[in-house]
Amino acid sequence: MTSTAAASPGVAVELKGLHRSYGSVHALDGLDLRIAPGEMVVLLGPSGCGKTTALRILAGLERQNEGQVLVGGKDITRVPPNKRDMGMVFQAYSLFPHLTVLDNVAFGLKLRGRSGAERRRRAGEVLELVGLAEHADRYAHQLSGGQQQRVALARALAIEPAVLLLDEPLSALDAKVRVQLRDEIRRIQLEVGTTTLFVTHDQEEALAVADRVGVMNAGRLDQIAPPSQLYAAPATPFVGEFVGLSNRIPSNAANGSADVLGTSVPTLAGSASGPGRALVRPEAVRVRADQSGTAIVATVAFLGPISRVTLTLPDGTVVTAQLPSSEAAALQVGEHATVTVDPVPVLVVAD
Repeated sequence: MTSTAAASPGVAVELKGLHRSYGSVHALDGLDLRIAPGEMVVLLGPSGCGKTTALRILAGLERQNEGQVLVGGKDITRVPPNKRDMGMVFQAYSLFPHLTVLDNVAFGLKLRGRSGAERRRRAGEVLELVGLAEHADRYAHQLSGGQQQRVALARALAIEPAVLLLDEPLSALDAKVRVQLRDEIRRIQLEVGTTTLFVTHDQEEALAVADRVGVMNAGRLDQIAPPSQLYAAPATPFVGEFVGLSNRIPSNAANGSADVLGTSVPTLAGSASGPGRALVRPEAVRVRADQSGTAIVATVAFLGPISRVTLTLPDGTVVTAQLPSSEAAALQVGEHATVTVDPVPVLVVAD
């Protein structure tokens, strides 16, 4: 195993009370975030929520109005970007067109005064890690988009940064390449052990690679949790509706449970009491063809092993169910069905 592949212990990163304003717009409104050594945290949220601003402040590319940045317990709030020991990968590959792949990867090492032999050795190691060793003598225009982004990742890792920063690194790639490369990034990050902050607006991407996902809303963290917990137990209506698909089904909640389509369902912390809307995931909706049922099948979309079915309830509420395609085959558009929900915990929001 090369020294590149040997996992490092990583460093802790802490953002404390970050505020950043642009005129009357509060990009960050008291952001607090701690990343454990070697952890990959993904910041997820819509455009303008502050996720990229947080990353750029950590990198030193922007200055906060208030707050501190600590790495490895040291306050680096006023340390310039080139002294922060961070590797960055952006949406744009930003490779030097006149340099070979090997020389692009070695560029940061050259700036740090490493010898030619050491640069070549180290660049070769990280190219091996990202699966591009055989392309070392090529130029950027001879590579695909996915290969160019692998080179950018190798360049960021070559300097053995304390922290790896990934700012929408996959959004310029087509869907198939994006999935392949996100899995590669996760494999490499686990292998190397570098503390990583990854920013994206893509929910699937975030849930697939993160140790923890932080959902940002208007400059603050609404919730940060492991992906499965974030999905199953959203802490706020914003998280429940932003992460994954959620139905808003009429409910009546009291004493830790809610009646949803005739089923008693546990409620999550933060749920509203009384009449409201339960946020129910499509896979927790059960549908049965039933001519005496009160729901009407609106659409049936075949998605391979699963199908997505939309139905209209008597009060006009539209419900989406995700079913095995073998079950969905019994449902016909325009026909009646009975709709129920599984008794899994839900967040109830006030109407």
